[in-house]
Amino acid sequence: MDAMTLARPHGKPLDRIMDVVRDDMAAVDAILTEQLNSSTDLIPKVAAHLIAAGGKRVRPVLTLASARLCGYEGYDAVRLAAAVEFIHTATLLHDDVVDGSATRRGRPAANRLWGNKPTILVGDFLFSRAFQLMVETGSVEVLRILSAASAIIAEGEVMQLATANNLATTEGDHLAVIRAKTAALFAAATEVGGALAGASPARIEGLRVYGDCLGIAFQLADDALDYAGEAGATGKDAGDDFREGKVTAPVLNAFASARDDAERAFWRRVIEKNDQEDGDLERAVDLMRRDGAVERTREQARAYGARAKAALDVFDPSSLRDDLRDLVAYVVDRDR
Repeated sequence: MDAMTLARPHGKPLDRIMDVVRDDMAAVDAILTEQLNSSTDLIPKVAAHLIAAGGKRVRPVLTLASARLCGYEGYDAVRLAAAVEFIHTATLLHDDVVDGSATRRGRPAANRLWGNKPTILVGDFLFSRAFQLMVETGSVEVLRILSAASAIIAEGEVMQLATANNLATTEGDHLAVIRAKTAALFAAATEVGGALAGASPARIEGLRVYGDCLGIAFQLADDALDYAGEAGATGKDAGDDFREGKVTAPVLNAFASARDDAERAFWRRVIEKNDQEDGDLERAVDLMRRDGAVERTREQARAYGARAKAALDVFDPSSLRDDLRDLVAYVVDRDR
């Protein structure tokens, strides 16, 4: 065990990981800016609106950290991290159109400013840029991993449409949506780092499982925050999922705990029919608090977090490995 593992630095784990890859992340940001250039003015405006709004850049950081954990420090990791961020941004643009979202990262959603058609087409442009960056690495395996993830994400969007406003959705169906829409890109982001480094199959699989379980934990925690977080804390208004009638883990937990027909009728009205009145959100939160629906969602997130941490056991102890393990708890128990 190295000395850096024994003397752990202070601060949030994401900040500690960022310190390790800071120079590479600066190079990622430079690529993002360069690749947004287009003779069509609307493309950089729409894309930059979302990218410039910030976000924690968790996915590209994971790509860089995974490559570094496997001993790789070349420039192709920067290209892949930028590709991952472009894929993520493209999915957010498409997601906002599908959901009819009003805000994203505390700002008006792109579809509200420029309309649905430009937003979708700019998302397509970013997907194309991502694939150009993948090709530049010359790795067919990297292309396979990220292209497969892109297809799974699209499938997840369709799966979510099938379960929208449907309280008959099972926990398994809901987790399948989460795994496709969110966890697939987390898993690909970490897996490509190992693949690029030429790591052993066991280590590449460990990184893939880590990303998959971290992504599920991340989304479950995000679902919980919609009913437990402060307004604006998650980059959207608290209760957005409720107002859109989204079937999320806290809602499924609360519906399963309903004590009588009146409570079940309440959930069917506000979620399935999306017929909401003043005070409905407060009642929903009260019912969830009474039955521990949000805390049960957090417990589900912690269970997947434990699997994510265990997946890194294939790596020797190091500060970076331990920071990636610590990131799990930070993601699950965050309040924003």
